Amino acid sequence: MPTFAAIDIGSNSVRLKISRLQGGRLREIHEDREVTRLGEGVFNGGLLSPETMSETVRVLRRFHRATQECGTDSVRVVATAALRDARNARAFLEWVRSTTGWTVEIISGLEEARLIHLGIVSSSRIGADRALLVDLGGGSCELTLSRKGQIRDTVSLPLGAVRLTGEFLKHDPPRKSELQRLQGFVGREMGKVQDRIKSARVGVVIATSGTAAALAGVATHLARFKNRRASAATREMMRRIVKQITRLPLEQRRRIPGIGPRRAEIICAGAVVYAELLERCHLRGFRYSPLGLRDGILAQMAADYDHSTRSGRAVESERWESIKRAVEHYGVDLHHALHVRDSALLLFNALKSVHQLPPEYLEWLSAAAMLYEVGDYVNRNGHHRHTHYIIANSEILGYTPQQRRIIGAIARYLGKSRPTPGDGPLSNLSPEEQGNVTKASALLRVARALNLGRTQAVAHVAISARSGSVSMTLTPRGKASVDLELWAIEKDRAYFREVFGRALSAAAA
Repeated sequence: MPTFAAIDIGSNSVRLKISRLQGGRLREIHEDREVTRLGEGVFNGGLLSPETMSETVRVLRRFHRATQECGTDSVRVVATAALRDARNARAFLEWVRSTTGWTVEIISGLEEARLIHLGIVSSSRIGADRALLVDLGGGSCELTLSRKGQIRDTVSLPLGAVRLTGEFLKHDPPRKSELQRLQGFVGREMGKVQDRIKSARVGVVIATSGTAAALAGVATHLARFKNRRASAATREMMRRIVKQITRLPLEQRRRIPGIGPRRAEIICAGAVVYAELLERCHLRGFRYSPLGLRDGILAQMAADYDHSTRSGRAVESERWESIKRAVEHYGVDLHHALHVRDSALLLFNALKSVHQLPPEYLEWLSAAAMLYEVGDYVNRNGHHRHTHYIIANSEILGYTPQQRRIIGAIARYLGKSRPTPGDGPLSNLSPEEQGNVTKASALLRVARALNLGRTQAVAHVAISARSGSVSMTLTPRGKASVDLELWAIEKDRAYFREVFGRALSAAAA
């Protein structure tokens, strides 16, 4: 029963959640959070302040003790908008590493949205065929359109409550001119996505994070005051809430049920964002979900550990849909890519005793086989180099940045160049991973050779591995010739022996 810990270093709050995987389900055993306002200085001057860094590290030390006391097997720490924007982010990352031993992963806004979506669909039922997920944090706002549990569209906007408060609301309570400028900016950003959201005809809007919790709490209080039951914060309620709280000074906002003392400082900006979203996109309202980024991180960790879990199936589906979109976007021949993938998987499974790669490399090899020609989109000259850059830097959902680097490196060395220690694509990988990438890339070279003619001339491949050799027998499809494929395999024989220490031979049946 593995125990996982997820830590979300947000622009406003730092959150910890520890769960144990039991019977294919994650069961929470510890949770903690604290407001540190890490992003406050970033959105004003581009730098993390020494005070907020120190405060955040203090909280992370507490989280570190909790992970040790709970006996966690794996910890994943991610950071969002504040660290994405801060010019001195590296100093903070090193401070955290030296204090806790943790490596912080700065994720993109789109990856943040994907993980939030994964956390919700893995742990609950959305309850509608078409849904809009909204996560308004301290530095950014992630909007995700979901249909039948699958991401259809996602966007990250610079509409975080801490960011907007520092940029626009200089007085307490905010002046009318400040609110007008804020509403104009929010409206401009919403204008980029409002048509896509309206055309999606969503059935439910699910909002996460502390600002949504506070606004939902205020909406519930207003409904009780009028002897009504509220299951959601409606568009009409949000108009009233904005009007009410923006007229009150901070001390009075703090006394409103549902708004905590620290949330009151940034709630005006957050309320304006939600009100503009509901109004401009013609949405009836939103309901709050306590699930969020840390739940998505835990679901991803559980999926990587056990693919048969609900989150594992969700991640597998996300990855496949994202790869197909990339194949379409970069003009890759899908039919050919699928055949190369099938050959790569065949080689991986038939030669396990030869390559001895970790099981997860089956997935990375499969993705590399689908995407190894994306570099042609940039230029045929040096296309393998372009392939690595595209895979490593594109938003291919479901993969961490490190996993994308591994997939890109596997797909990189299919031309004349060979993996060498310290080479650019391998420089961020451990020596062990460099060796694994070399083996996986060698398998992909053979898989490509089996499909070199692009005519599916090879109907079947029989593979036999003995102590000192690997032999393949190619059965032609009908009257097709497999001479080109045999020639390509012959060219890779020397490299195959160099990597695996085995002779490689191939013949037609």
